Amino acid sequence: MSIEPHLGLPRSRSWAGLATGVVGLALMTAILVVAQDRLGLAEIALLYLVPVVAAAAVGGIWSGLPAALLADLLVNFFFIPPYHTLVVESREHLLVLVVYVLVAGSVSVAVDLAARQRARAARRETEVRLLGNASSAPVAPDSLTKLLGEVRDAFGMTTVALLESQPTGEQAVVTVGPANPSRPTLSAPAGDGVRLVAWGPDVFAEDRRALQRMAAAAARTLEAQRLAAQAARVNDLAEMDRVRSALLAAVSHDLRTPLAGIKAAVSSLRQPDVTLPDEARAELLATLEKSTDQLIQLIDNLLSLSRLQAGALSVHADTIALDAVVAQAMLASGSPRNGVLVDVPEGLPRAWADPGLLERVIANVLDNALAASPPDAAIEIIGSARRHRLQLAVVDHGAGIPAEDRSKIFEPFQRLHDRSTTGLGLGLAIARGFTEAMGGRIEPTETPGGGLTMTITLPGAESRLSPRPQPVPADLP
Repeated sequence: MSIEPHLGLPRSRSWAGLATGVVGLALMTAILVVAQDRLGLAEIALLYLVPVVAAAAVGGIWSGLPAALLADLLVNFFFIPPYHTLVVESREHLLVLVVYVLVAGSVSVAVDLAARQRARAARRETEVRLLGNASSAPVAPDSLTKLLGEVRDAFGMTTVALLESQPTGEQAVVTVGPANPSRPTLSAPAGDGVRLVAWGPDVFAEDRRALQRMAAAAARTLEAQRLAAQAARVNDLAEMDRVRSALLAAVSHDLRTPLAGIKAAVSSLRQPDVTLPDEARAELLATLEKSTDQLIQLIDNLLSLSRLQAGALSVHADTIALDAVVAQAMLASGSPRNGVLVDVPEGLPRAWADPGLLERVIANVLDNALAASPPDAAIEIIGSARRHRLQLAVVDHGAGIPAEDRSKIFEPFQRLHDRSTTGLGLGLAIARGFTEAMGGRIEPTETPGGGLTMTITLPGAESRLSPRPQPVPADLP
């Protein structure tokens, strides 16, 4: 509720106080007319003060003064001879009426002053609260909008805006309230080409000074927002620089190794004066093939990561059988069949996923598990169905990962957390991105007895018939 600056009290309270005075005086007159034979003039005048004080207490001076004048007229008309006229014959009675009006008016003024003091204190409290919030609250993108909205509500304005000087003229940085083409009621400079303007009722000098202080607070909030935005951009640039440095470091290593192998194999095969045995030639050709596969995998990972980060990944989901996709993934990754135990029943319900993306997810997770496991420890791939969801668990028995570091293994270029000494550290980052793009999730948990279990959860094929996508429940076992 806004406070009327000229009244000290809301207009509604002034009307309520006036109504209180009229009704109270009418009731008091009805009572005193009946009992006037048993009361003196002094008692009657004092009793009439009750509704006058009540009117002043409710509505202030603009209710108390009319009530005091009306009470004076009623006392004169009903209780001072000659009765039922406004003529006063006695000098004593005239003095009583004059003193009565002065007393009643004084009470009304005192109540109104108290109301003004309370209103002034409320305004100061509001100003202190707004200034405190502006200086102590954390900077957010909507901090300035909230501050101007509070200023508008506190001072009863219709529109508040913060303007900033530009080469083409003043531009509104933030506006709260409807646009108003008329001249603003208030214009308060905030420094450095910024000013606060407001449209609404006129304000007193004290309120103008308060609004000027709020203008300075708004300018500080604007500056803090811009500094926070600059800091965020700096952080983004630092992160980009970190990723770029990690990429360059990883690529420089992982490109050099297969290229060196290819260069050495080709140079050996092209020497005209050296005759190589068939075994040596076959070994060099195998080196060429392996190094080329490494380069292809490196480039595929980089392209996949760029598609994920650009949001340009295409998903072509279909009904698939998990056992078939697992077999394809093992062939694609070249996993040793004797080192992987597959337990994916053929009778499992069908999953709803992109077969190409899922094959890549399984291959990446499997490569990570093979790199982490001891040579004599087998990798397990276990398929199951849970609550209309399909799960595929890739279990290794390696060193495992501490719980506090498991969220980091999905970050790009984290070869340490991927527990592999080769590659760009993109395998698990790509696996998570592809899985989430298909409407699933991938979660790391500890393998009983030691190691890490990566669980891939996918929607069942029947979910494609649902009217809305069903997210994977967070509490799925």
